[in-house]
Amino acid sequence: MKKGVYGILKARFLLDEDAIKNWRFIVFIILLAIVMIANTQSYEQKVFRIAELTNEVKELRSEFVDRRSELMKLKMESTVAQKMEARQLKPSTVPPVKIKVKKEEEKGFFNKLWQ
Repeated sequence: MKKGVYGILKARFLLDEDAIKNWRFIVFIILLAIVMIANTQSYEQKVFRIAELTNEVKELRSEFVDRRSELMKLKMESTVAQKMEARQLKPSTVPPVKIKVKKEEEKGFFNKLWQ
């Protein structure tokens, strides 16, 4: 046991005759660690981008609600009436009347002949 720990501390497993196997394994572990770090970095960038887009959507939604409420206020009859008073237009006191147009019957060829 003492030689095993002492051998690891001196790194004899990297200098022995069959050290090539150990070096291959160490290089594999290093490459695997690099891939994991790159994957984590990519994941974190995507998470930050999603958070940024979520905040942007919230801002745009609140702006939409504000604009919609402004539009509703501008479309109100009282607001329109106030703006038209500056142009000396006043709302009508007579309610509107619906006009009905009757469609004339098309006369066929024979009906035109007999007239």
